[in-house]
Amino acid sequence: MHELAFIFAGFAVGLVVGLTGVGGGSLMTPILIFVFGVKPHLAIGTDLLFAAFTKMGGTFGLVRARVVDWRIVGQVAAGSLPASLITLYVLQRLGPANPATQSIMTTTLGLTLLLTAIATFYKVVRGKAMPTRIAPELLDQATRARHWAQPVLFGAVIGALVTLTSVGAGAIGVIVLMLLYPALPLPRIVAADIAHAVPLTLVAGLGHASIGSVDWPLLAMLLTGSLPGIWLGSHLMRKMPDRVIRSLLSALLAYAGVKLISI
Repeated sequence: MHELAFIFAGFAVGLVVGLTGVGGGSLMTPILIFVFGVKPHLAIGTDLLFAAFTKMGGTFGLVRARVVDWRIVGQVAAGSLPASLITLYVLQRLGPANPATQSIMTTTLGLTLLLTAIATFYKVVRGKAMPTRIAPELLDQATRARHWAQPVLFGAVIGALVTLTSVGAGAIGVIVLMLLYPALPLPRIVAADIAHAVPLTLVAGLGHASIGSVDWPLLAMLLTGSLPGIWLGSHLMRKMPDRVIRSLLSALLAYAGVKLISI
């Protein structure tokens, strides 16, 4: 029965990701901890590889559509990947199963979920105000941050957060990119965010695997459910009220964040 429950959980989260583009790590990690009683370090490590494999498929489509701005991806990754490796080293030194380490991980996860809830709700309120197209001659300028260090520093923060909690590469990443590149159309911001999340979650997930924080059979069951869920969600996306779904999702994330902080 547990196997079917894990597959269904993967399908449900995949469906939400397909509908909204948000909710992978934000939903899966709390579900694994609260519903199935998975230890926080195993939930986080497993979810990182879950995110890497689920977002990989979406990235191929974005690359074929030529909407990924690799300059942005490279600048953000220049900060996030080293920060992820440093965070993994610290986790290895502290011991991921150590009670004190797990307390740090759950508290940070709770705070990150609250930030994700705020970011998701912000997109409900302000998302429609973003441009959807840009003239080709303006694209080069639109992909330049005011200072080269801004995306690198942002990437470092996201890299540490994602490695420690498996959350942050989605909604928080999109909001910060919206602030760093205000002239860039929202579809290109989302594409850059997803493309950047793949190497980050893969590096962080493999790092967690190297210190024993990944449950491989659990990962296989989650992916079995999530892949058809994402396919169905992406096809239903145009028929569902996006703002209602995102509002409910932000409320759910806020609840999970508060519950994690209070553990």
